[in-house]
Amino acid sequence: MDGACCTASSPTSPPEIPKRQRLRQPEKPYRGIRMRKWGKWVAEIREPNKRSRIWLGSYSSPVAAARAYDTALFHLRGPSARLNFPEFVAKDAADGLSAAAIRKIATEVGARVDAMQTGSGRASEKPDLNEFPSPEEN
Repeated sequence: MDGACCTASSPTSPPEIPKRQRLRQPEKPYRGIRMRKWGKWVAEIREPNKRSRIWLGSYSSPVAAARAYDTALFHLRGPSARLNFPEFVAKDAADGLSAAAIRKIATEVGARVDAMQTGSGRASEKPDLNEFPSPEEN
């Protein structure tokens, strides 16, 4: 036996895909975000010249997470930053903001986008009990 049957690859067999690539089913559609196992999209960014990260939140849509990332990146790196949505970032970035201030601004943007992407947000899932009259008022 010359071993030809073992060295030639079968044309009908699929190419071998590394396990690491098989586990990453959803591709990252935007820079700076990732998807949790349970389907939420999260964003975080590394502070310049530091090892620490700024947590930007967890969102239902990848667009909301990417917009939060873009906002933080723009405030950290300025107009030269490579953004996911350069047309949506406000051009009035203040210099020298703290990590907490950047986190607050970015999470507000992400929450607004998430609310627009998912309808009116979580408020639509449960009724607001404050809008209905109480039995004492009738």
